[in-house]
Amino acid sequence: MNESLKKTIQKKTDDIETILDRFLPEEVGYQKTVISAMNYTMKAGGKRIRPMLMDETYRLFGGENREKIEPFMAAIEMIHTYSLIHDDLPALDNDDYRRGRKTAHVVYGEAMAILAGDSLLTYAFETASKAFCGTQEDIRTARAFQILASKPGIYGMIGGQTADVEAEHREISLEELLYIHKNKTSALIECAMMIGAVLAGASEEELKVVETVAEKTGLAFQIQDDILDRTSTREVLGKPVGSDEKNEKNTYVSMKGMEQAKQDVVRYTREAIAAFDSLGRENAFLRKLLLYLSGRTN
Repeated sequence: MNESLKKTIQKKTDDIETILDRFLPEEVGYQKTVISAMNYTMKAGGKRIRPMLMDETYRLFGGENREKIEPFMAAIEMIHTYSLIHDDLPALDNDDYRRGRKTAHVVYGEAMAILAGDSLLTYAFETASKAFCGTQEDIRTARAFQILASKPGIYGMIGGQTADVEAEHREISLEELLYIHKNKTSALIECAMMIGAVLAGASEEELKVVETVAEKTGLAFQIQDDILDRTSTREVLGKPVGSDEKNEKNTYVSMKGMEQAKQDVVRYTREAIAAFDSLGRENAFLRKLLLYLSGRTN
């Protein structure tokens, strides 16, 4: 990644951090321990890719009202973070580190980590509901809300996670692995980009193209993640490496081999960019961001 893109990503990440801080709950009252666990994980850093993709897709289609998009940007990151808290639990991936520091269940205990994940999921919808303003724009907001509710659910991220858990310790087909990747990873990226497009007034035809861009980007992103789990270090990734092999998980690398996995990252990225270019709209940073996601090293 060149220095110019790196600086731009960091600047946008810092902006998103400011937005997230505004929407996080205050740590007071009898429930303050679970709020502390929520905020601990939300403030652990990260790339903030999903809210960034949402914001940039919103800009791609001419969106300008920040008050409309910001509650959804915060909500998508809350949903992503809740999924990470639960993924790291002993019953699932049993990881002790995430984003360079100890995971929620290590710091707060397993019960409180479960509640923190539950809380972030429900608080995400409370946060997104702040985008409703009592005007005609609420039609778009309701459509975005619908996407926010469906993509992380049983026909999206949770469906993928379910298949992923049930695929452990046994051989599966490539079709099943792609189902896991498309839902466990792509669905939340689709959610982010589609909400940005909907809130900015994209047509249904354009929305389908955005969904394709996000799906292909998500596949490339996840395959690259599988590669990094084999080739990187905890210091670089900020989380344990080799956990897929430890948990006997099916990955793209274990199924197709390292070289084919690298080739398919390139193929899915090219398909994503081709779909993006077909929209005929300009957002140079978003295009570069999509390319970066598949070639990242952390």
